[in-house]
Amino acid sequence: MNPMQPDPAANDSQADTSAVATIAAPDQDDPATHTLDTPLVRGNQTITSITLRKPKSGELRGVSLSDLVSLDVVALSKVLPRISSPMLTEADVAGIDPADLVQLGGIFAGFLMPKAVKSRLASQTA
Repeated sequence: MNPMQPDPAANDSQADTSAVATIAAPDQDDPATHTLDTPLVRGNQTITSITLRKPKSGELRGVSLSDLVSLDVVALSKVLPRISSPMLTEADVAGIDPADLVQLGGIFAGFLMPKAVKSRLASQTA
């Protein structure tokens, strides 16, 4: 074996660390899905969109509802990881572009509206 040439067998046993995974939320047509203006990079993964689901009351624990309604960043950083797909961490939320955070906060605020208010708003915009 030539010491200047790498052993091909040695390369087979090493994992390719240059691969980058892109994670997108499941359904782009879902109104609870936001395509990020600035993709979120987490290690070797790139998150391009995030889907939120309506939280249960227990998932709002430890956070003031008034803080959530006013889209307080600290409150959102605690709740969004509990209801997001792909699942975010508080550090991920801290690294999100502010424009994207406002959009996700708007989706979340929609979850807090009663159905009657949502239908009234929908009829006014239609």
